[in-house]
Amino acid sequence: MSEKNLNEYWKRNLRYLAILLGIWFFVSYGCSILFVDALNNIKIGGFKLGFWFAQQGSIYVFVILIFIYVYLMNKLDKEFGVDED
Repeated sequence: MSEKNLNEYWKRNLRYLAILLGIWFFVSYGCSILFVDALNNIKIGGFKLGFWFAQQGSIYVFVILIFIYVYLMNKLDKEFGVDED
């Protein structure tokens, strides 16, 4: 891979990481700690939404973000010709 392609590959990889980690931080810290009082006014299935995010929601979002990252990296690898296929 040429130096230009290598730099572009890593820039896009770091951009994906920054966006996904930003989402994860917002959900795990923001929804579970900072905005918990506002979210507790909303109930889903009898549970307060802030409590749900603190206990389970941030974990679910983290797992979903892992699958999104895998999808994005597979797509990026194919675009730059470094995929395993």
